[in-house]
Amino acid sequence: MTDELDLHALRMRTALRQALRAAEAGEVPVGAAIFKDGHLIAQAHNQTETLKDATAHAEMIAITQAAAAVGDWRLDGMVLYVTKEPCVMCAGAIVLARIPLVVWGVSDPLRGGAASRFQILQSETLNHRTDYLTGVLEAECAALLKDFFKARRSSPEADSPPGAAVV
Repeated sequence: MTDELDLHALRMRTALRQALRAAEAGEVPVGAAIFKDGHLIAQAHNQTETLKDATAHAEMIAITQAAAAVGDWRLDGMVLYVTKEPCVMCAGAIVLARIPLVVWGVSDPLRGGAASRFQILQSETLNHRTDYLTGVLEAECAALLKDFFKARRSSPEADSPPGAAVV
């Protein structure tokens, strides 16, 4: 199990690098990476502010990239790594894409759509289930989010949307 956890941690670092790119762009620092047969197929970070698109979450973008890479919307045999527990929208897309395993760093007890608040990934009312593993590089993933929101709250632009001029 230690070797497997080491492998998950190594792959989570790819998602963490994407989360750092999101933070640098002023986006909520969430990153995702999808692997198939040990190969990186897709990687993305949150871009909701950049694209002005509520659906531009890291997971959604990575799923779209992976589907394009393999030429199929069914992502059987792939593993999605994401720094924060997926929201309800992303968890639904994960199930619909038939991704068999999601690995995330930090859980979201207030809004987590995968398992913490809503249990979309294992819902018996859906026709597919997705297994999950939590807590991989949890401290690093949590620190990135905490630092981002702390900086946002303490900045003069805290009350303005990203990109707005501060007078």
